[in-house]
Amino acid sequence: MLDLIVKTFIAYQLGSILGSLVLGKLRGVDIRTQGSGNAGGTNALRTQGAWFALGVMIIDVGKGWFSATHLPSLFQIGGGDSWVLWTPIACATAAVLGHVYPVWFEFRGGKGAATLIGVVMGLTPTATLPVMAVWLVVLMLSGYVGLATMCATAAFPLYAYWLLDSVPLTAFGVAMTAFVIYTHRGNIARMRAGTENRSQRLWLLRPR
Repeated sequence: MLDLIVKTFIAYQLGSILGSLVLGKLRGVDIRTQGSGNAGGTNALRTQGAWFALGVMIIDVGKGWFSATHLPSLFQIGGGDSWVLWTPIACATAAVLGHVYPVWFEFRGGKGAATLIGVVMGLTPTATLPVMAVWLVVLMLSGYVGLATMCATAAFPLYAYWLLDSVPLTAFGVAMTAFVIYTHRGNIARMRAGTENRSQRLWLLRPR
């Protein structure tokens, strides 16, 4: 149990290192004061450009992947393995929570999407392709990045339940789906009001 607690705490600390805010400090900007005010990759792309956003994605995806893949087995505290199946899940969850509520940045972070991609890649790499496929299809049909993210997140527990038959992964997926919907509540409100921005380049059904 102590092993799980310590590793979960470390994963949260790693999750709190936001790529957009770290790179923003180097550039002298805080993207939380620009665009949508969010510290995630989408706002980084819109306000700072493609190369900045790429760096943000590498950091945010990478910390999620490391937290789910390597951190659970990096060291061992105490004996016993009763929690060994849940340690990667706990670390993955903590990394996403750290990204959204970063202790290093006044608990004002992103929406967790990029870090969630990283932890999915770490927990079960085979789910990455179908989850990203759902994201791309929804984005092309609707033009809404937020809606695509929520639908892709919801696809993960279905994949974990039907194809992997994994209770821990299914529970993680359901929890993350609820959490991502919560972090995108502003997007939902704007979509209902008709004021949400759309990705014009990837929106195939946009008016011609």
